Amino acid sequence: MYKKLAKLKYLPNKFEVISEGDHVECAVSGKKISLEKLSYWNVELQEPYFSYKEAQKRREL
Repeated sequence: MYKKLAKLKYLPNKFEVISEGDHVECAVSGKKISLEKLSYWNVELQEPYFSYKEAQKRREL
């Protein structure tokens, strides 16, 4: 299913693909996220999150 890890630059409301791939890994859980389903990230930390739950956990740290 997942073949190559993408490298992204996270911007407000969008992201840019730096290195082609089909997924990224959640910075908190390590779960793989397809680029089509990526909805949560932190621009300042440049980190993707699997869901709002992982994003909230990161904010609590």
